Amino acid sequence: MTTPAEQPTDRPADKAEIIESTPATEVPAAKVPGVEVKERTHLGMRIDDAWLGFQRRLAIRRGHVQTVIPYTGYGTTKWVRVLARVVLTDPRDSGPVEDSGPLKPLKEGIRGWRNFTSAPVRDAVVQVQINGSTHTVKADHGGVIDARIDVELTPGWHTVRLRSGDSRLADAPMRVVDDSVDFGVVSDIDDTVMVTALPRPFLAAWNTFVVDEHARTPTPGMAVLYERITRSMPSAPVLYLSTGAWNVAPALTRFLSRNLYPAGPKLLTDWGPTRDRWFRSGQDHKRTSLERLAGEFPSVKWLLVGDDGQHDEAIYAEFAQRHPDRVRAIAIRQLSASEAVLAGGRSKTNAAELTPDIEWVYAPDGAGMSKQLEKLGIIAPDPDPDPVPEPFPHREDS
Repeated sequence: MTTPAEQPTDRPADKAEIIESTPATEVPAAKVPGVEVKERTHLGMRIDDAWLGFQRRLAIRRGHVQTVIPYTGYGTTKWVRVLARVVLTDPRDSGPVEDSGPLKPLKEGIRGWRNFTSAPVRDAVVQVQINGSTHTVKADHGGVIDARIDVELTPGWHTVRLRSGDSRLADAPMRVVDDSVDFGVVSDIDDTVMVTALPRPFLAAWNTFVVDEHARTPTPGMAVLYERITRSMPSAPVLYLSTGAWNVAPALTRFLSRNLYPAGPKLLTDWGPTRDRWFRSGQDHKRTSLERLAGEFPSVKWLLVGDDGQHDEAIYAEFAQRHPDRVRAIAIRQLSASEAVLAGGRSKTNAAELTPDIEWVYAPDGAGMSKQLEKLGIIAPDPDPDPVPEPFPHREDS
């Protein structure tokens, strides 16, 4: 299987719906017939609006242009989920390979802080070209495109092309899952496939503003584990679920590529404020993402992979309690003593006891997980102790 170069509810194909994550604890105000109720806007949202407005005005004065940053999407043979972000960037950072060619990647040397200071284009209208047809979608407050479009495609990898205004075309890979697939992987990123070794309060800032993908350390054995899974079941999708912001997606893609992890969509979030809080809940993002996948792929049983830091065990156990028929097994990486301290401690949830019918696997690295998953029959015995994974099959624009 080859892939093209790279990065909710049912609607007609020409009216894709933009998905905005809503915290599970947020309850809309009751509406009284005949009485107009004006919802209060959280101070954080007003500050965020003012900051984004300043960013946009400054970017326009500097001659910055609209740029679509494509992310890897996914879907079935009947629909796809298109993911991207529209920002204003310096034209020197992105430009056509040819006069009429598609967008080239943003420069490899751009640090994460440039991704965060690039002004998002709020409510940007984006044209999406899929399989010979064009659909119009709209970005959210932060310039993020998250749209489900009804379209018929064959299983495998496809290319979706996106343009906003006068921007250059951007190509996004699209993983279309065969209807017969009954197994998939959802993997956490920080402290699961990537060793962070930083206090959690500083982790996001460090990954965003300081460190590029060359300086991040892969978790021993995890890339080989995922390669064994995809080799045993080539049609199984691998999705990466993280509380990181969309701004870090390009760096995460390059990290996964350079460390030979399988290609797959990244389900990230927006750190921006909501109507009732300063920051969105990362835990709620993971919960709602898992629930969405359960609804989108009703025949798939998931291998959920995370770490024994603060929340993964509890979140996965809750999901397994609600959907025991959607979980094949749960694999938890055991943090070292120092990693656990930096992560804020280990989870105190006796998750395995809460879900006695679900197989739980615990190991400090990918090799330990591989042995246990092999015993469970999830991955085939490895005839080659030192497999060489295929090169990462796509490029995602920075």
